[in-house]
Amino acid sequence: MTHSGLAQLSQSLFAALGLPGAVNHFAFDESKKSALVLIDGLGYNSLVKYREEFPVFKNFVEHQALHSHFPTTTATNLVSLGTGELPGVHGMLGYTVRVPRSGEPGRLLNALKWDERVDPLTWQKVPTMYERAVQHGMQVSHIAEKRYEGSGFTRAGMRGADYLGANYITEMVDKAVIAHAKENSYSYIYLNVVDVAGHSDGVGSDKWLAALGAVAQLLTLLLEKLPKGTQLYLTADHGMINAGEKVILGAGNSLLDNVTLIGGEARARHIYVREGAVQDTVDAWRGHFGESVEIFTKADAFGLFGSTVSEDSLDRMGDIVAVPREHVVLLDPAIAEKEGKMVGHHGGFTQDEVLIPLLSYRT
Repeated sequence: MTHSGLAQLSQSLFAALGLPGAVNHFAFDESKKSALVLIDGLGYNSLVKYREEFPVFKNFVEHQALHSHFPTTTATNLVSLGTGELPGVHGMLGYTVRVPRSGEPGRLLNALKWDERVDPLTWQKVPTMYERAVQHGMQVSHIAEKRYEGSGFTRAGMRGADYLGANYITEMVDKAVIAHAKENSYSYIYLNVVDVAGHSDGVGSDKWLAALGAVAQLLTLLLEKLPKGTQLYLTADHGMINAGEKVILGAGNSLLDNVTLIGGEARARHIYVREGAVQDTVDAWRGHFGESVEIFTKADAFGLFGSTVSEDSLDRMGDIVAVPREHVVLLDPAIAEKEGKMVGHHGGFTQDEVLIPLLSYRT
């Protein structure tokens, strides 16, 4: 079963703006001006738990929670938002995946940091919703920190929009006002402070609550300053859990005997295996972890990444995809110290990671 997520949200937003070919899955009312605020890492359950401390959220209409696409991570879900397609189609399958035909054992592409040897337009071929909207005569703006402009990831999954760089909340609001000076306008406003605080200090920490306060400040100013008639939406790309048991892969066991490369992240691992050793490795991992980690092969990909999985996606995904249950995290031994320092993690199947909010307000 495919739940409604950012791919369907993007289609619905642009359909409400009148974009031909976009499907209005959520039956949104027609709009001439639409702004989407995406708060990286703000899970639905966490928002419900802590929002009473920030009165601005009471102004919003709450819609049914959405489901983050698998893996529940930024690289995958922002591209589903950008393209209106599920991961199996657009091919951005996680934080890091192996670049096909890059030698043995091959090299990993970090989707957020990118690699100059990889052409973003070749890696992610699907036209974005932004490109389609601009071709239809709409004004489309992307408002986020200046450092993301022109990055490989931005070009791969969010190309086509006018990039309005803004490093401060007041600057973001000013850019949003400019973005909606005319009719038939759409703005995508991205803020990552909650995700950063969650990774470093954990969900619910003082730093995390301060970050949620910054979100509240942004929303308050947008409600005050956006032009009248602007349809404002709030969502996220994924939620987050605080780590429990930390398992360093290969420490004191033979799990990595046939493994050539470890990709993904601690809650959703792409595991690349020597030719002919996949089933033996699957058996070893399942025998070792039991029910604490779910182990998938490429044959299971159609359930994980959507009903359609492109040849590019099959080439990139791990021979095994390992998803820990509960609050277990699987650490890559090469970077275990760095990964182990993070308190908050995401990528997996728990409701705290999967459920993301959808709120709306009409100015």
